[in-house]
Amino acid sequence: MSAPQESSPAVRQLRLVVEAEDYEAAVAFYRDVLGLPEQAAFSGGDGARVAILDAGRATLEIANPAQKKMIDEVEVGRQVAPKFRVAFEVDDARETTGRLVAAGAEEVAPPTVTPWESLNARLDAPGGLHITVFQELSTLEERASHDGFGTEAGRPGD
Repeated sequence: MSAPQESSPAVRQLRLVVEAEDYEAAVAFYRDVLGLPEQAAFSGGDGARVAILDAGRATLEIANPAQKKMIDEVEVGRQVAPKFRVAFEVDDARETTGRLVAAGAEEVAPPTVTPWESLNARLDAPGGLHITVFQELSTLEERASHDGFGTEAGRPGD
């Protein structure tokens, strides 16, 4: 498959939609405790409600099963993540983890320094989400010099 042209991106936004049984608690957790600003909110008939929270820049991380297993081992020490995990980059992983636990999240693993030079914590959070909060400890450029870190386009055989 060839790489896309360097023109306007076809996708303008990644939006993850989460059904939360306790809507009020989930909105309060992600908006008020984690700090995702409310971009918009809508309501409809029969009590239908949605809040759209701004999570900054979005990426879609695609990992093969071996990578998913390795990440769980590094961050938690055992297999815990379901097929989907949501990760939030924060300025201070330790402080954020403490705030989220105080607000009702269950800590699965405390902040741990990873081989890819970030400080990652795992939590089970409202809305049934298994999440990572992470703090980058070095720049992308610094990490790019390490073995195994780069882009798919830069791998041998391309």
